[in-house]
Amino acid sequence: MEGLAEGVNNLSITDSSASNNKKNRIQVSNTKKPLFFYVNLAKRYMQQHNEVELSALGMAIATVVTIAEILKNNGLAVEKKITTSTVDMREESGGRPVQKAKIEILLGKSEKFDELMAAAAEEVLDNEEQS
Repeated sequence: MEGLAEGVNNLSITDSSASNNKKNRIQVSNTKKPLFFYVNLAKRYMQQHNEVELSALGMAIATVVTIAEILKNNGLAVEKKITTSTVDMREESGGRPVQKAKIEILLGKSEKFDELMAAAAEEVLDNEEQS
């Protein structure tokens, strides 16, 4: 019980309107864009901001986890923070409220990020010269 009270005391509440304006946040949908669109976008965001926050609701959570794992397994990113929660949503106007699962994964550049990105860019140039 003491641990629970400590957790509640340490709970920080952030203004959701402020957090929605993050320049390094990608809100992932599993229907709108292909998987590697998000992987490449995350790489670009990490180049610009040194970290990227991947966010998803409901069924798109599996897509976000896959994107994070691809970046980590390729040595480009390190996991900094994972946050899960539920969000109240309305199905349509006047519909009943539904709780949706939400995940936010904060990834930072790995130590080898710049080196790996430079090698990948060089490989693209070599392939263009050959064709």
